[in-house]
Amino acid sequence: MSKFDISYLDLCKRILEKGSYVETRTGVATYKLPHQILQFDLEEEFPILTTKFVAFKSSVLEMLWFYQAQSNDVSWLKERGVKIWNEWEIGQDGTYMGKDFGKEYAGTIGTAYGYIVKKYHLIEDLIDKIKNNTTDRRMIMSLWQNEYLKTASLPSCVWCTQWDVTDGKLNCLVNQRSCDVPLGLPFNISQYAVLVHLIAQVTDLKPGQMTWVINNAHIYENQIDGIKEQLKRIDEAKVAPKLWINPDIKDFFKFDNSKELKDIKLINYEHCGKISMPVSV
Repeated sequence: MSKFDISYLDLCKRILEKGSYVETRTGVATYKLPHQILQFDLEEEFPILTTKFVAFKSSVLEMLWFYQAQSNDVSWLKERGVKIWNEWEIGQDGTYMGKDFGKEYAGTIGTAYGYIVKKYHLIEDLIDKIKNNTTDRRMIMSLWQNEYLKTASLPSCVWCTQWDVTDGKLNCLVNQRSCDVPLGLPFNISQYAVLVHLIAQVTDLKPGQMTWVINNAHIYENQIDGIKEQLKRIDEAKVAPKLWINPDIKDFFKFDNSKELKDIKLINYEHCGKISMPVSV
């Protein structure tokens, strides 16, 4: 049985049983808990849910969109069959949700995620520090830049990663300000686990611990039935799959980011099937 299934479903159960009922800006209320923490030994197991299907390729492509392509252009994802950012795409007239961002941001998500990564050279600087100064205690990528929040259609949810090298292993602490646990968290956990593996490979390290801190972990009211269905599947959980990364790639920017995702694959991913749940925008 996948250890991630156990910890994830335990989190869901806690939110349903102990979470506070909160109205939200989306118009759909949530049950939420503050300050939730999950930990993973990435050398021991790759974290992806088996009690429901997780679209692995889409999650990894989204991560590569942020950190490798360093793009805010939604068409990059659409060309690869990934639709998860369509709801936050700024219109061709430069507006989104009644707000005028300017036509220069048409077809993008504005000044968020990949835009920030590119502007501040975050991934290049991180890899350089890991390679050349493993004891550096300032290995941080922050996507939360105050001057660019107003021109982002959705300010970064996973907003900060802190990195550490200990005993030849690359460790990562991830901070998430707001987390849609049914839809966002399974995606986020898997894609950042892949990111750690990729950076570890190109810096000649092994993947180590990934610690996940969520400030606001919530389940929307209209997702409760789906989560209850998933909770019933705990006894059907499968063994976690293996992650395969092309061992010949030693440059982060050389990993294939096509729709086929040729250099990054899951081996023997078995799951209990899809569970459809709505997204609140």
